[in-house]
Amino acid sequence: MECVVKYGLENDMVKIADVPIPKIGENDVLVNVKAAGICGSDIEMWRGMHGYSVNFPVILGHEFCGVIESVGKNVKNYKEGDRVACETSAYICGNCQFCRSGNYNLCPDRLGYGYGTDGAFTKYVKVRKEILHYLPDNISFEEGAIVEPLCVAYNAVGVSSKILAGDVVVIIGPGPIGLNCLQMAKILGAGTVIISGTNKDKNRLDLAEKLGADICINVDKQDLLKIVMDETKNIGADLVINAAGNASSMYQSIELVKKSGQITKLGWDPDPIGFSLDPLILKAITLRGSYGHNWIMWEKVLMLLKKGKLTTKPLITHILNILEWKKGFELMESKVAVKVVLKP
Repeated sequence: MECVVKYGLENDMVKIADVPIPKIGENDVLVNVKAAGICGSDIEMWRGMHGYSVNFPVILGHEFCGVIESVGKNVKNYKEGDRVACETSAYICGNCQFCRSGNYNLCPDRLGYGYGTDGAFTKYVKVRKEILHYLPDNISFEEGAIVEPLCVAYNAVGVSSKILAGDVVVIIGPGPIGLNCLQMAKILGAGTVIISGTNKDKNRLDLAEKLGADICINVDKQDLLKIVMDETKNIGADLVINAAGNASSMYQSIELVKKSGQITKLGWDPDPIGFSLDPLILKAITLRGSYGHNWIMWEKVLMLLKKGKLTTKPLITHILNILEWKKGFELMESKVAVKVVLKP
């Protein structure tokens, strides 16, 4: 089967390869991939900019859904032909306190699709039965392919953050994760949601407005701090969701948040921030990291999608064949695309 493989550490060491269909075990299913989303981390892998260990060579891709092709003999609740969405925790130890408490996204031995083990930019993926979810009939495969980043946002905003009805929420970074955080903040009752980006983010800021953002800010042309302070009568935002991750955005997050407010960081950046965090103390700010998702979060998100409370459809700007992976990566990197879905 054809697949998109990262075969080395350096920039652009990605190619199309032909590999055998994976063999499944007694507790696994074989999923026929119908659609897979390109994530920002896939772009980082392509460019050799990832800040974590990778098991080369590895098939890229971790946002996917499909149809069950076959099941292992111990799989009872799923059968051939079922439409399914799949989590990203391809392997966990199952024995540590994080696994046993349901927080297996934090398992120290966890291996995720697309870096720790072979991922979804191909025709078939081996999936352990514990991370499968039924895909609602009213959700297309293209929409189902990008449920995963919506689950990331659910964790960040709905679980890791505290929002009270009427709160002012600022989201830094209007990428797919930031846009999904916007949806979650509105569902949870935020009174004002402000989302910021740069000149390159024009298309994404336009989409943010359609998804319900109250104020969309281009920081290359507007003063985000002044606007937030004017909106809050110089108090600051109740919650800042940092979906950008870099040092300058973290510095700005501390400026924007009110005393006793919260910053939730889910944007990645391996570089040092290079400034003092003492203002966190002075303002009594809560700084919280948010990573991944677990089974119940997926079930909640899929229910909200089924009922039309959340959506992934507006984020999909391009659908390409998997052989056009490089075009898709370039569209995402340039921010011409919001979300690209690949189809085998």
